[in-house]
Amino acid sequence: MTKEELTKKVVSAISLGCDKNKVDLENMLGRLKAYGFGISEEVETSDIVIVNTCAFIESAQKEAIANIIEVERLKSLGLIEKIVVTGCFPERNYKDLKENFPAVDAFLRIRENEKICETIEALYGVAHAKPIKNYERILTNSPSYAYLKIADGCNNACSYCTIPRIRGRYVSYPIGDLVNEAKNLAERGVKELILVAQDTTRYGEDLYGENCLIKLCDKLSKIEGIKWIRLHYAYPEKVSDQLLSYITKNKKMCNYIDIPLQHIDDGLLKSMRRRVDEENSRALMQKITENYPEIAVRSTFIVGYPGETGAKFLKLCQFIGKGYFDYAGFFSYSREPNTASFYMKNQVPNFKKKSRLKRILRVQERVMTKKAKAMIGEEIEVLVDYFDETSGEYCAHSEKLSPMVDFGVRFVDNGNVKKLGDFVKVKIYDFDGSDYKGEEV
Repeated sequence: MTKEELTKKVVSAISLGCDKNKVDLENMLGRLKAYGFGISEEVETSDIVIVNTCAFIESAQKEAIANIIEVERLKSLGLIEKIVVTGCFPERNYKDLKENFPAVDAFLRIRENEKICETIEALYGVAHAKPIKNYERILTNSPSYAYLKIADGCNNACSYCTIPRIRGRYVSYPIGDLVNEAKNLAERGVKELILVAQDTTRYGEDLYGENCLIKLCDKLSKIEGIKWIRLHYAYPEKVSDQLLSYITKNKKMCNYIDIPLQHIDDGLLKSMRRRVDEENSRALMQKITENYPEIAVRSTFIVGYPGETGAKFLKLCQFIGKGYFDYAGFFSYSREPNTASFYMKNQVPNFKKKSRLKRILRVQERVMTKKAKAMIGEEIEVLVDYFDETSGEYCAHSEKLSPMVDFGVRFVDNGNVKKLGDFVKVKIYDFDGSDYKGEEV
């Protein structure tokens, strides 16, 4: 087969896992398009399917396996030709994968993502062309916003986490490269940048010898076309007054921050190897509430971690009930091999973890519903993400609502057709439990 014949092949992808994993896939798709492949959203009508996997916890691995098995089925029916599995799953199970999934043609480890074109060339017996260096990421979400991955890996070594073993040590990307990528995204119509890394608040310390997150945000703020910049995954010990003040004073920074706290009990935080204790966690949230009330806060928590007694869980419920968090995600502890917590005593039974998860979700649901209903009658600016043809509504998000993870805003226009990426002033008149309802002002 010649390269010209190979480029007639169509590639599609299944994206699993976090937004950081999504960026990796978007870069691979960009390389493939620059090579000459057609890119499609339809798996069953493609020649080559990439399954970009997550393997952070057991449920993510099960999801990866289910998707791989389904694509293998499509191959057995002759609907697709080649399967390539990428992402975190090959990092955890590389030695066993070929035996367990014989229909998969290639397993690509994370550090091999740049070789996606060469890998497919080899599958079809095509001589290697020059490596693709100049390409544009293919955005797999609404073109109104894009995730900007500013670092990879992690140095925190939390007792329950597999990321350092999968992704390696923390590596910041150069400011110049990130600014160039952001400029390209802005030229393509992106209005919001969502900064992501395993820990955004350590950006630059490995590369420049000092924390450069604010410096990076300053550079990004100067890019014409970018109106909003949002911070995800800000570790609590690095959320300083300097950073919080910067968020409120820089008009392009969304009044929003994602701070994963994981728990509030001192003993569990120490066991988790978190770098902030109960006293400092409470002080941080109280400070944001009192001194920076305009900032919406999202967090994540683990229930059922080894040693979590009923009293410790109740303490967490009471902490959540104070209403510090506009949005929060809760996860049952997943006992992962090769992590410190895997070997700990006092593992919490699964039935208790499930029961606690349901209970704490109800606590946070009451908090979020109260905050959401307080928004009724408010006028807010939203960024249009897509149009729902079924309901006839535009779907959008505000600076205090991160897309895909928080509530959305649905509204009907006042006669003027909107484009994706438009900013619209909307008055909120209702909340249905999952989305705000609004009308264009």
